[in-house]
Amino acid sequence: MFEDVLYRLGYKLDGTPAAGDTYRRRRRALNTALEHAVVAGDLSGNPLQRARRKHVGSNDVVDRRVLVNALQARQLLAAVSYVGSWDRCRGRRLVAFYAVLYYAGLRPAEAVGLRRSDCHLPDTGWGTLTLRETRPVSGKQWTDSGERHDRRGLKAREAKSDRPVPIPPVLVTILRAHLDTFGMAKEGRVFGNERGGAVGSSTYWRVWEEAREYALPPERVDSPLAGRPYDLRHACITRWLNAGVPIAEVARRVVNSPEVIHRRYHGCIDGHEELANAKIERSLSQDGDD
Repeated sequence: MFEDVLYRLGYKLDGTPAAGDTYRRRRRALNTALEHAVVAGDLSGNPLQRARRKHVGSNDVVDRRVLVNALQARQLLAAVSYVGSWDRCRGRRLVAFYAVLYYAGLRPAEAVGLRRSDCHLPDTGWGTLTLRETRPVSGKQWTDSGERHDRRGLKAREAKSDRPVPIPPVLVTILRAHLDTFGMAKEGRVFGNERGGAVGSSTYWRVWEEAREYALPPERVDSPLAGRPYDLRHACITRWLNAGVPIAEVARRVVNSPEVIHRRYHGCIDGHEELANAKIERSLSQDGDD
């Protein structure tokens, strides 16, 4: 019976294999529950400690085909503004939302929870977003507040810790324009729906799907290119790596370990093969001189 539970940890509800990080997260959660049962006296021991760990391959490597270049990203952000009627501003409200994913590497749930007080937006130069919470969609029956969006700390961080992320002037300008046009949503959030509530995942998914049809040629609409809003974060991380930002600094900004960054994005970093070949060629030339 317990082996069946372990087996299911590695699969999604549709029967397809889950990502390696998903399996490991589920296993940690199960271990915590079992340890609590041992302390409470409901179990004599933790059966997970005796179970053989399943080998999980790295099937969560980022697919290069989803990555947009700078021109495609600008075209997609422009297309977002044309989604929905102009008076209801359905798309225009979300241009800056997608921009923080692309220029700052935020997760969608982090963007939903972003507050005006978290933003340092100077008149000129670089700004800073200091992230303090995420607002993932959990469903009303699963949250303490009865709201659809749960309140959580940052992923892989202590509950009260924050994460400062420097943002380039282009994003500072976009955010200032957004706040000047739409003001703050409820609870001081930067992004909100038409009623000031939290932006729902179904909303930013629908708008993104429509924007792709406006911005991309027909043959690209059916491709994996920027198929999900989350792919903008992947494009941001890849851009930083290709710009030469150290992996440790990229990991700090996006709250991943350097190992995870290297594993997921190693196939997306351009130019490293050429640099390695040049170093080898110089070494061979030096050997010949000797």
